[in-house]
Amino acid sequence: MFEQAAIAVRDEQGYAQLHALIDAAFDARDVEVFLNRVKRAKLRVRDFDGVLRRGLLGKQAIALYEALPVSDQGLTRERYLRLVEAVAMEPRQRYFRVYAYY
Repeated sequence: MFEQAAIAVRDEQGYAQLHALIDAAFDARDVEVFLNRVKRAKLRVRDFDGVLRRGLLGKQAIALYEALPVSDQGLTRERYLRLVEAVAMEPRQRYFRVYAYY
């Protein structure tokens, strides 16, 4: 069975601030607002860089992300994608095109 290697976070403060923004976007009460913003931006929800560059995670998210070391950036992308896949089925079906791979 696959086990992810434990990678230590190097910039804990910036990492925590950025993850708070990501967690807020995927909060069960606000996830549909976030998905709607992704849809209006004509992006796919799995396109982390596009979502980040458009400011859909907050205006300061891009600066926080760029200030992180590469290892922390990788952990952040993984967490974002894990949260994308954890969204309930109903909103995923409603925003099918945002979730589509094409």
